[in-house]
Amino acid sequence: MSATITTAEPQPAPVPRSRKLWPPLVRPAAAVLAGALLYASFPPRPLWWLVLPGFALLGWVLTARRLRAALGLGLLAGLGFMLPLLRWTGEEVGPVPWIALAFAEALFIAIGCAGVAAVSRLPYWPVWAAAVWTLDEALRARAPFGGFPWGKIAFGQAESAFLPLAALGGTPLLSFAVVLCGFGLLEAVRQVRRYRTTGTVPRSGVVAAAVTVAAPVAAALAALPLVDDSPEDGTATVAAIQGNVPRLGLDFNSQRRAVLDNHAERTEQLAQDVKAGKVPRPDFVLWPENSSDLDPYRNADAREAIARAVRAIGAPTVIGAVLTPDSGPLRNTLIEWDPQDGPVDTYDKRHIQPFGEYMPMRSVARIFSKDVDRVQRDFGPGSEVGVFDLAGTKVGLVTCYEAAFDGAVRDTVKDGGQLIAVPSNNATFGRSEMTYQQLAMSQVRAVEHGRSVVVPVTSGVSAVIRPDGTIVQKTKMFTPDALVEEVPLRSSLTPATRLGVLPEGVLALLALAGLGWATARAVRVRQERKEPTPGTENVPAAP
Repeated sequence: MSATITTAEPQPAPVPRSRKLWPPLVRPAAAVLAGALLYASFPPRPLWWLVLPGFALLGWVLTARRLRAALGLGLLAGLGFMLPLLRWTGEEVGPVPWIALAFAEALFIAIGCAGVAAVSRLPYWPVWAAAVWTLDEALRARAPFGGFPWGKIAFGQAESAFLPLAALGGTPLLSFAVVLCGFGLLEAVRQVRRYRTTGTVPRSGVVAAAVTVAAPVAAALAALPLVDDSPEDGTATVAAIQGNVPRLGLDFNSQRRAVLDNHAERTEQLAQDVKAGKVPRPDFVLWPENSSDLDPYRNADAREAIARAVRAIGAPTVIGAVLTPDSGPLRNTLIEWDPQDGPVDTYDKRHIQPFGEYMPMRSVARIFSKDVDRVQRDFGPGSEVGVFDLAGTKVGLVTCYEAAFDGAVRDTVKDGGQLIAVPSNNATFGRSEMTYQQLAMSQVRAVEHGRSVVVPVTSGVSAVIRPDGTIVQKTKMFTPDALVEEVPLRSSLTPATRLGVLPEGVLALLALAGLGWATARAVRVRQERKEPTPGTENVPAAP
C-alpha cells in the first residue's frame, strides 16, 4: 500500500480591495480634478494658467475612450467645473436651481467631451479636440432659452498671456487657443515619455506636440500690437455711481425707493465734490441697472429725485429703471436723462435672463422651487441696439447679463460706440464670486473691441477698464462710491469686431470636419474587423 502525496499549487496572494477599486476610479477622479482646475482658473483667483494643466488632464482622461465612457467622464468634469463656478445662482433661492443649472451645463460639456474622445485618435488630435470644445461653447451660448455662455474658457483669461487673441478673433479664438495649448501639453508629455521608453519618437508626434503648444503662444505674441489704448477720438471724463442697497438678497426690490435715494444722494455728493474741486467734472454719469425700480414715467416722486440729482451734477446721466406699462411685459430700461430736458432716449435690455427676469415653463419650474412665483410679471426683451450720444460721446449700452453674449457687445461697437457701458445689478448674489466673474468678462470685452469699458453696479464691484483690459479704478462691495476717470475714446474696429461670427463659424466647421473624419474611420475599422482574412473565404470550418 502506497500513499501519494500531492502538493497544492500556490495560490496568488489576494489583491487588497483598495487595489481592485483604485484603477477604475483613477479616470473618474481625474475628470473631477480636471473640472476643478478649470474652475480654479477663473476670477477672483489670479490663477488663469491652471486652465492648461486642467485641459491636459482632461485630454488624458478622454483619449481613446468609448462614447459612453467619455460621456460619463465628461459629465464628472462638467460638474467639477460648473458646480463651484455657478454656486452664486443659489445664493438666495437655495441649492435646487443652482444644482439644476450646473447639471444642465455639465450635460453640454459631457457631449463636448464625447466629441473630444472621438477625435482623440486622429493625427494632430489637439487641434480637432480644441475645435470641438469651442463648438460646444457656441452651442451652450445659444440654447436653450437663448443660451447661457457663463463658463466660456475665454472669460477666465482676463489676466492671461493669451488675452490679445481676443482682439484677433474674439472669445471663440481665445477659448480655442487656450484649450489647444492645454491639449498640446498632454501630447508633449506623451512624446517625452515615449522617447524615454523607446529612445525614438515619431516625427509626426514631435511636430504635433510642438505646434499645438507653440502656435497659441506665438499667435498671442503676434496679436499684441492689436491691443491699443491710445485715445483715437480724444478722451472723456466719466463717472460711475454705486449707491449700494440697504439689504442683501432678493428682497432689496421691496426697498426700491431706498435704492433710488442711495444713487441720487451719491450723485449729489459727487456734485458737491466737483464744486469743491476734489474731482473733475464728469462729461456724463452712469448709474447701474435697477438703480430706479420705481418707474419714473409713472411715479412723480421717483422722477423728481432723479431730476434733482441730474441737475445737481449738470451732466447727462444714464439711469437703470424698471418700466411698468399698463399691459404687456415689464421693461428693463436704460434712460438717458438730460439735466434740462429730462428723459430723452431709452434702451431696453435685449437678452433678458431666463428664470430671473422671465419664467419659462413656469408650471414645471414650480415643481422644483416655489421661488418661481417671485417673478410675478415677466420682463420682455428689447429689439434695438443701444447707443446713446452723451455730451458728444457715443456710448454703447450692454445691460449686465448681456455682457456674456458676443453679439450683444459687438453690435454696440459696430453701431458707433466709442466706449462701452455695462450697468449691472449683482445685489441678488450677495458677496459671491459672480461679480468678479462678470467683471472679467468686461475686461475681455475691452480688449476684444478696443474700447474703454465702464461698469457701474448697484452694490459692487464697479470699475473703469481701459481698452487694454487694465482696471484703473474699482470699488469695494456693498460700499457707496463714485468713480471718476478720464478714459480714451476709440472708433477703429479690431479684427474681432470686423470678423464677427466668422472665426467661430470656421472653428465650428473644423470641429464638424474632425468629427466626420473620426466617424468615417470608426466605421471603416468596424467593417475591416467583420471582413474575413483574404484567402480563407472558402475554407471549411473545423469539425
